[in-house]
Amino acid sequence: MGALPAGLPPLPPHLGTLRSTPDQRGAQEPLLGLDWSVADGDGGAGEQAAWGVGDGSARGVVGRLRRAARAVRSLVVEMWEFARKDPRKPVFAAKVAVALALITLLVFLREPSDIASHSVWAILTVVVVFEFSIGATLSKGFNRGLGTLIAGGLALLVAELAAQMGKYDMLVLIISTFVVAFCATLTKLHPKMKPYEYGFRVFLLTFCYVTVSGYNTGEFTATAISRFVLIALGAAVSLGINICIHPIWAGEDLHLLVARNFSGVAKSLEGCVDGYLACMEYERVPSKILTYEASDDDPVYSGYRAAVEASAQEETLLGFAIWEPPHGPYKMVKYPWKNYTKVGGALRHCSFSVMALHGCILSEIQAPPESRKVFCAELHRVGQEGAEVLRELGQRVKTMTKLSSPNILSEVHLAAEELQKKIDEKSYLLVNTERTHDGASAPDKDESPENAAADSVHTSTSFASNLYLSRYDSSNPFLGRYDSGSTAGGLYKAQSSWPARQSFHPSLPFEIEESRIYESASALSLATFASLLIEFVARLQNLVDAFEELSDKANFKDPVEEPSTISRETPGVLARIHNFFLVQVTRMVKKPPRN
Repeated sequence: MGALPAGLPPLPPHLGTLRSTPDQRGAQEPLLGLDWSVADGDGGAGEQAAWGVGDGSARGVVGRLRRAARAVRSLVVEMWEFARKDPRKPVFAAKVAVALALITLLVFLREPSDIASHSVWAILTVVVVFEFSIGATLSKGFNRGLGTLIAGGLALLVAELAAQMGKYDMLVLIISTFVVAFCATLTKLHPKMKPYEYGFRVFLLTFCYVTVSGYNTGEFTATAISRFVLIALGAAVSLGINICIHPIWAGEDLHLLVARNFSGVAKSLEGCVDGYLACMEYERVPSKILTYEASDDDPVYSGYRAAVEASAQEETLLGFAIWEPPHGPYKMVKYPWKNYTKVGGALRHCSFSVMALHGCILSEIQAPPESRKVFCAELHRVGQEGAEVLRELGQRVKTMTKLSSPNILSEVHLAAEELQKKIDEKSYLLVNTERTHDGASAPDKDESPENAAADSVHTSTSFASNLYLSRYDSSNPFLGRYDSGSTAGGLYKAQSSWPARQSFHPSLPFEIEESRIYESASALSLATFASLLIEFVARLQNLVDAFEELSDKANFKDPVEEPSTISRETPGVLARIHNFFLVQVTRMVKKPPRN
């Protein structure tokens, strides 16, 4: 190595220089790393650890075992929370296990031989037919049994026909299979046959199985009968256990689902009205709202979305509920389950208006707070009364009680009329009235100066003063509010007076005509919100009519009259004793003296 420059301290002997030779670097930096360096010794514990057969390997195995234990523990905790959230699910799993354990006893039977050899069909029936609710189990059991019975009978007829054809029996079986499969599949695709789709699948499977097995063994009748008996046995075991052990009814789930959606829509309605009047907006709209995905972060969004998305679930539960026998409070032979879906559909029709109200909050165009304050009391009352109607109807559906008064919509209709009158009086606030501002009616003389200032229209001058108070990201003024990912917090903030955005041409100042367009749009947004709220009130009548039809057909209970105060009608024991002595004393005083 060359000499170091003057003035620099000498390098430590273990570092060397940057120009060390490969041999020197290899001697100082082992190729296999420190863990693989073999210490000088006699092959003891240190040498074993260096080669990975001692404590080092043990630490690696222990670490992997700990990670596996943590994963198993987290899985157990998750499953425990899942089961505790809905105790019916572990009960259902236990019922399926009991049914399969009973059916597997057929495998160990030796007589009759036909039943024992085909016992797998009973096991398959339990696995396929045993559903969460009793209605679903009855529906699948009926489809499976009917499909098996028809397919077995048809297979016997085809087998008899093939036997009469002699050497052409195979051709007859192939042509029959083609014709039956074509007709069954085409019929299954018809919309009216949708509830029996599973039955058609079982029909095709049974027909082909009996035909092929019977042709190979020559026992068409025995194969068809044994299969039908085992399927009937599996369905009977499934139905018996499902009914006798903690029964789960699809009709009850449908009833509770419809009742639960009322409160969700009511919360969304109140949230939309209160949020709009409080001039709150989303700082960044979550991507789940933009793509209409499920989200529990926003109660306003999740409330009406649950009612809108319940359509498919209601139809599924309706298809199972009509199979269930009378039970519990549903003691009618032909219970009007269809009317529950009608009530749910009427509620969805109302929730669409709530969705539109929420869209006004999400909109880029927002009305100024001064204009909202003018209609604040009327808007708030309509929202509050509408939510009360929804909660009242939801409670009546849940308790299966008729309405106590036929005028349940009187208050909300009165509130909507007051809002409509206020809109007629202050209509000049809902349009850009700069051209007709001079002819507009002035505020009332008895109106306070604060309200008069609130009722005044924003002119283009005041509008231009707020041009650069932007609510949006400076990089993208039109898409800055929309979030590409989920946001945990900070979704809301107070709105500034509209318009407070940048021009379409950031380098140029706002033009007066463009300012007028934005001001008109902001005024119309308030009119849109008020109109949607009135439309929601109008749709409530259809919801009430659907509920009354359900209450009449389902024989809901009559409402119980609220008792009066106890102190007026049913006095206590001490009060009655006091009244008794008071009456006796009064009689003694009024009694005339004896002569």
